[in-house]
Amino acid sequence: MARDPYEVLGVSKKASEAEIKKAYRALAKKHHPDKHQNDPKAVKRFQEISSAYDVVGDKEKRAQYDRGEIDEAGQPKGFNPGAQGPGQGWEGFRRQQGARGGDFNWTNEQGGGFSAEDIFADIFGGLGGSGGKGRRAQPQPRKGVDVQFQTTVSLEEAALGGNRRVALDDKQLDVRIPPGVKDGQQIRLRGQGQPGDRGGPPGDALITIAIAPHSYLERDGRDLRMDLPITLKEALLGGKVEAPTLYGPVTLTVPPQSNSFRVLRLKGKGLPGGGTEPAGDLYLRLIVTLPDPPDPKLASTLKDWDGQYDPRAKLK
Repeated sequence: MARDPYEVLGVSKKASEAEIKKAYRALAKKHHPDKHQNDPKAVKRFQEISSAYDVVGDKEKRAQYDRGEIDEAGQPKGFNPGAQGPGQGWEGFRRQQGARGGDFNWTNEQGGGFSAEDIFADIFGGLGGSGGKGRRAQPQPRKGVDVQFQTTVSLEEAALGGNRRVALDDKQLDVRIPPGVKDGQQIRLRGQGQPGDRGGPPGDALITIAIAPHSYLERDGRDLRMDLPITLKEALLGGKVEAPTLYGPVTLTVPPQSNSFRVLRLKGKGLPGGGTEPAGDLYLRLIVTLPDPPDPKLASTLKDWDGQYDPRAKLK
């Protein structure tokens, strides 16, 4: 049996909404399952705290609970024929014989009339709609509304994964970013949406991922592209150069006589694969770059160079 939600949250029945919210946040943070890995008791305690807050953290549900209309789990209470007091239980109704023999009407203390059939329809009416003629279906539990939120992650987080804390309404949620997440992909957090109605389950939180632009890497599907500056000497003679990647620096070989815009490929150094989709590649476009500030020695060397060639011959 569920405990009194005020007792679960450690607050009095006269506590303000702010005090209830503060108590819930402190307990939820303390008992969050992520802080107690592989501890089923922590999961159960966190669920109890969330369930309690679902009842007394909602203004309307709290009023219903205080009036005794719903129980500790937020479920509507059944009709109690033994209830005492004015207008409650069987003693609150007077049986009066109607104008038709054998038929009876029921009248409450305020004089509002209704038929005996209506009473039993209210008690037994929610049985799948298969009851007798005249029975009214009881309102059914309804799942809470899903909420949507967007969070922006870096390209490194999208590739390698990570954890991100997002603020959603009045609570903080820890979102696990899976490696290789795509731009626009949604992550569903079950049970973190709006509370359900009439004891129904809460909705979900849908977190849409947006990947922020990178300073030098450009996304092309799961492939990545970047410009890699090289010196004039490396372009002419070739050599080993270091290139940055999302997974750390790598050393590659620049072939001799490499012009600007020559493209080299690093296989598997793009974004990670997912499912049947393979990992992407990293494409490096070589850019021959002169020294800045200019190197006088290089300028002097080129002045003495008598090599003749026309780099614009293909444009003629």
